[in-house]
Amino acid sequence: MHMADALVSPAVAGVMAVCSAAATVYSVKEVSKETDSKKIPVMGIMSAFVFATQMINFTIPGTGSSGHLCGGMLLSALLGPAAGFLSMIGVLLIQCLLFADGGLLALGCNIWNMAFYGCFLGSLLIWKPMMKNGASKGKIVAASVIGCILTLQLGAFSVTLETLASGITELPFGTFILTMQPIHLAIGLVEGLITAAVLCFVHEARPELLWGTPKTEETASKAGRFTFKTTMVVLAAAALVIGGLLSLVASENPDGLEWSMERIAGTTELEAAGSVYDSFAAVQEATAILPDYEHTSLSGIFGAIVVAALCALVIALVSLKRRKTAADE
Repeated sequence: MHMADALVSPAVAGVMAVCSAAATVYSVKEVSKETDSKKIPVMGIMSAFVFATQMINFTIPGTGSSGHLCGGMLLSALLGPAAGFLSMIGVLLIQCLLFADGGLLALGCNIWNMAFYGCFLGSLLIWKPMMKNGASKGKIVAASVIGCILTLQLGAFSVTLETLASGITELPFGTFILTMQPIHLAIGLVEGLITAAVLCFVHEARPELLWGTPKTEETASKAGRFTFKTTMVVLAAAALVIGGLLSLVASENPDGLEWSMERIAGTTELEAAGSVYDSFAAVQEATAILPDYEHTSLSGIFGAIVVAALCALVIALVSLKRRKTAADE
């Protein structure tokens, strides 16, 4: 659902950038209160995992379309909404700058559509209430599926609103929304099942890593199937295998947004003219070292490593600032 710059006007892009920036500032403040040292490796590895899985487009049978994991629900179920949101920003920023996936002008829109809903609404309205009395495989599956479907529907709806506000006449609002919502319903269902599978593994391996579950003496003493280190190694290895190998067999069908555009406008890409668009395109062209994920395996492995390092660095710096502030007081 990565929006290209041509889908939004500079004014709409600016408004959404401000909204996403406000959510980012809030998230940094919340993460600065964290005291759990395990957040740094979990944030880095799971961000890499989401980056890798986003490279795997899965076919939606009978449609000619495909979809991929967004990852907001997955990250927030392990890290909480604030840290999950910052992790998603890391993923989307690296995709945009290094791989030219999603427009730089439209980055604020993409952060809002793909990260905000899953990390905040999905986790706070769906995940946390369903886990308040403890997690089980059944509740994990239900929360993952419901949360992913709901948040992906909201993200798809936001895309149609942003194009409407931008005056993109090639995509009439009524037709666009009636095309976007059903295909993203199917994509959300598949994402929910993938999310559930990963979270069920974590529940078996290290149940205390699930955010929003009650931390009682009983749950604290419950032994997981693996050690924390082994769990992280398994997830890191999975990210490398997915990004380096499975990405080679990803579906070549257009994703839900491109598919919808092709059905309505007859093309998966629209043109935009103007100095603002040209300036942002020039910056993105200069930073994109592997545009469109050239050399797929290399892109998958390199991107996963860069995303992991960036997200781990961010939370480490925030934690360091918190400790310095506490020491000064």
